[in-house]
Amino acid sequence: MAVGSGAQAQQKLDPKDPQATALGYVEDTTQADSKKFPKHANDQKCDGCQLYSGAANAKEGPCALFGGKLVTANGWCSSWVKKP
Repeated sequence: MAVGSGAQAQQKLDPKDPQATALGYVEDTTQADSKKFPKHANDQKCDGCQLYSGAANAKEGPCALFGGKLVTANGWCSSWVKKP
């Protein structure tokens, strides 16, 4: 099975995607639903999550949770796990 070279443009995650909605994904961490996700904190951003693999200081990057689709660096979802 061939593995892609990365030359193909990556698709940006649609916040209305069913999986994104189920996990409370937002493109701006300050817009997370604090009533539904009381453990959320505004300093939790995708670029600080173990599942995010974007370059340092990039505005967006791939997320392993969403099949490598691009998420915003300032985004958040309920599966956020702090990078070590």
